Amino acid sequence: MNILGIETSCDDTSAAVYDGHCLKSNIVSTQIVHRHFGGVVPELASRSHIQIIVPVIQEALNQAGLAFSDLEGIAVTQGPGLAGSLLVGLSVAKGLSLSLGIPVIGVNHLEGHIWSNMLDNPDLAPPFLVLIVSGGHTQLVRVDDWGKYRILGRTRDDAAGEAFDKVGKLLKVGYPGGPAIEKLALEGRPDAFEFPRAFLDKESLDFSFSGLKTAVLNQLRAHDEGWMLSNRKDIAASFQEAVVDVLAEKALYAARQEGDRIVCIAGGVSVNQRFRKRLSDAVVPEKIRVLWPSPSLCTDNGGMIAAAGHFYLASGKSSSLSISPMPSLNFA
Repeated sequence: MNILGIETSCDDTSAAVYDGHCLKSNIVSTQIVHRHFGGVVPELASRSHIQIIVPVIQEALNQAGLAFSDLEGIAVTQGPGLAGSLLVGLSVAKGLSLSLGIPVIGVNHLEGHIWSNMLDNPDLAPPFLVLIVSGGHTQLVRVDDWGKYRILGRTRDDAAGEAFDKVGKLLKVGYPGGPAIEKLALEGRPDAFEFPRAFLDKESLDFSFSGLKTAVLNQLRAHDEGWMLSNRKDIAASFQEAVVDVLAEKALYAARQEGDRIVCIAGGVSVNQRFRKRLSDAVVPEKIRVLWPSPSLCTDNGGMIAAAGHFYLASGKSSSLSISPMPSLNFA
């Protein structure tokens, strides 16, 4: 069953085709207009989606070697995300559903991230643990079964990726901050500054990164810009180390608590190589297996939406054409 997946929750316009066995295509167009503003501008994001979504869908079909008539269902991100961005994807998905006479299913963006691991690991089966770590979300989720999830912990303020972006802005390395900070950190000392690691001394599985961001800000306020530029690499390395310490330790603690032997990582921050090494090293004594999506599946993409949608459509579930954007859609 060929399913078209459409993802427009933020600033990536993506479309993919998944048939239940193979991801036949996965086209992602990342908007660069936001770099000038140091963050995503919602109005510009929705306008950019409108301009590019049809060519992106057509390219996904071309790469898959399919025509619109070969599609048997459409999966589209319904939320959470930016209202205007979600509306573009939903409008196109509902229009195609109506014109082609095929079902449409609204998909939770965060559930899509969970399914990204299955695309690289087809034999993956519940139960297992997932750490979703991205620009907008940081959550520990227990997958009891496909479609049945429990949130074990979540951020109480900033998401990890959001903290990277904000600190990147403080260090004047541009947007998005994650890749730039990771690059700077390669030449810095991770122990140069002692930044806080929230909740590591508690049994809570929740996260908090606002205090870490504030600690970086306070350090910079105590010195001039010349000092910042001279110490930027060490600040980046120390900040990154604090983030990955928290992520790795919380994931490990949750795995112990639930008795899980498989931990999946999902979301844009999962592409960070220091995080990958830190967690991979930590689980060796525990004999826990860590699964990481390939880089193209870490960030927002239509493939993960198509995979999640395929599961529900194959189960006979679908959405009505009255579905609308749910920017604050809850998960689990």
